[in-house]
Amino acid sequence: MAGETSTTGAPIEAAQPLTSRRMTLNMGPQHPSTHGVLRLELELDGETIVRCRPDLGYLHTGIEKQFEALTYQQAVVLTDRIDYLAPLSNNFCYCLAVEKLLGLEIPRSAQWMRVMLVELTRLNSHLVWLGTHAMDIGAMSVFLYCMREREEILRIFEMFSGQRMMTSYIRIGGLALAPPRGWQERVRKFIEAFPGKVDQYEELLSNNAIWIGRTRGVGTIPVADMIDLGVTGPMLRAAGVPWDIRKAEPYSGYDEFDFAIPTRGENDVYARYQVRIAEMRESARIVRQALEGMPEGPHQASAPKVVLPEREKMKTQMEALIYHFKIVTEGFRVPEGEVFQVIESPRGEVGYYVVSDGTSKPYRVHVRAPSFANLQSAPKMVEGTLIADVIASLGSLDFILGDTDR
Repeated sequence: MAGETSTTGAPIEAAQPLTSRRMTLNMGPQHPSTHGVLRLELELDGETIVRCRPDLGYLHTGIEKQFEALTYQQAVVLTDRIDYLAPLSNNFCYCLAVEKLLGLEIPRSAQWMRVMLVELTRLNSHLVWLGTHAMDIGAMSVFLYCMREREEILRIFEMFSGQRMMTSYIRIGGLALAPPRGWQERVRKFIEAFPGKVDQYEELLSNNAIWIGRTRGVGTIPVADMIDLGVTGPMLRAAGVPWDIRKAEPYSGYDEFDFAIPTRGENDVYARYQVRIAEMRESARIVRQALEGMPEGPHQASAPKVVLPEREKMKTQMEALIYHFKIVTEGFRVPEGEVFQVIESPRGEVGYYVVSDGTSKPYRVHVRAPSFANLQSAPKMVEGTLIADVIASLGSLDFILGDTDR
């Protein structure tokens, strides 16, 4: 109190009222839980986030510009590196776009093989997401379990293409190589055991009190805002919107497969976890159907001016050798026009806008990346919440920085 003195005789000053002080915190771009070189500029009032601003542009890939310097077939290798956890999905979308411009008819067997491979890619991506997301929140064992199954998928990719990650196996006109001998047994062994592995993930997490406490009711965002921002994929389906391009606008024979579109209505981090777990089960169903009903037939379209001839034919047929030489050295010309192709990647809708000027190189390629659109929802998701919830909310987005900085 004013006028009082301490035991030493010094006057005691009146207590000053507490005032709110804001602090700006940089999260990233080196922070491991930002899953890449993402920088978040967070303005804090105590532990509450008042404002969030994502800052992109630390990869400097320039992939969209690189497309213009390569022939159409050479450019397939660039698509692998846009979303490096779903390279085959990007191969697929780009090839479908160019095939539309060319008017190519892809054999049914190649279409089904593409579906099987991109669904294995979806499993691969979701496994990495689940393992790293769980580890962000403190669940270490789940990461080790998920990497166990992912390793098997990468070995299957290596069996098909010789590469574990950047396979470039889906090519314009079909597949790069004929499926290897014994692929059915390898895929069957994996896909029969996989549902039991998903059961293990759920046993570790679904009823775990810490997991529920860190994810349930966290990271909500109004559905109207998600639609305005262009959010797609598991994020949107966890908010109760049953939108999936595989069902809405089927491509490559998806209408011949029996699968469901998992949705939830809670629209929080826990709901996104539930949707992705259910999606893994549905992808396993699609892979099993493709395995059991795989049609017989060629793995490439009959287009000698576009598709490289078989090596054995090059040894005995002069025409095949000439086609090979011209495709490799000059590429193939694509009729003038423009096309936009969309598919459902593990993160949502990925679209390729390809413009041809009639030459052997694309005039323009633009990628509608799901991670870029989904990341726009981060400020609305975390503003007004505690800083401790940022990691869980960000992890539920499942973004890839190569997908945002093209």
